[in-house]
Amino acid sequence: MTDFSRIKIAPSILSADFARLGEQVKEAEEAGADYIHFDVMDGMFVPNITVGPLVLEALKRVTDVPMDVHLMIEDPDRYLEEFARAGASVIMVHYEAVKHLHRTVQRITALGCRAGVVLNPATPISLLEDILPYLSRVLIMSVNPGFGGQSYIESSTGKVRRMREMANRLNPQLEIEVDGGAKGNNIREIAEAGADVIVAGSAVFNKEETVAQAMAKLREVLI
Repeated sequence: MTDFSRIKIAPSILSADFARLGEQVKEAEEAGADYIHFDVMDGMFVPNITVGPLVLEALKRVTDVPMDVHLMIEDPDRYLEEFARAGASVIMVHYEAVKHLHRTVQRITALGCRAGVVLNPATPISLLEDILPYLSRVLIMSVNPGFGGQSYIESSTGKVRRMREMANRLNPQLEIEVDGGAKGNNIREIAEAGADVIVAGSAVFNKEETVAQAMAKLREVLI
């Protein structure tokens, strides 16, 4: 039976109002966010361009919520130290973007951050078997990375379930995070499959309700 009280919610700033980003992050903190999901895009690994270490450093001045940094960039090793120095708690790199994954994971850990690896929707979890014991987190992309507001890829639920089974064998302390299309109508199903952290973008930052109202709705589903 799933213990829904353990589920952590990480509002993604990708869907926030960038004109008042600090305010929105503070609203998420006050609404009980467990992490702030900080999406970094370079226009090369994904077609979009977003934010960098200076924005992260600025946000750390307004919130104590741990920063969950998701590097959707080519050659992320170039920027690990900058993001660690700016205040990242977790740094996650894409399997598809790193040449020497073990070395990169070691570097993240040495910088004092928790290390995570991200898998695109078409990347199989079997590729992580050897690196899994060294990770704090695996992030399963349930949309194709690059843009917010996409629909959840239904096959992701089975992928999360298989990842949980692998983690139970090789690294029981591993946190599994899911990013993309999580909303009130599927967040319970994602949690039941074995997710520990669920990223929520447009489900939290939208024009129809306040951040507090949106977060409360998600929590209500997880009772």
